[in-house]
Amino acid sequence: MVFNLYSKSVDGYYTGSCLDFTERFQRHLDKTYFDSYTRKASDWILYLAINGLGYKQVRKIEKHIKSMKSRRYIENLKKYPEMVASLIEKYGAGSSR
Repeated sequence: MVFNLYSKSVDGYYTGSCLDFTERFQRHLDKTYFDSYTRKASDWILYLAINGLGYKQVRKIEKHIKSMKSRRYIENLKKYPEMVASLIEKYGAGSSR
């Protein structure tokens, strides 16, 4: 799963990936990750989730979203589901990108 969290208090997004979102999300809320951006706030909510992907696909999509370094891009992913579909197709299971 690739996910985006949003915090109103820092007015920012965090992009990550995991196999078990419930556990990973709780670790972010508990501030388990010492050097993580998510330590800056306690009000993170799930903003966007992209499920049903293979491990390599998840990692490629996460890397792509982070490389965009764009708040607007993340917001558009939620607003325009066809953008998510395009990423899934672009970084499909057999993709070498």
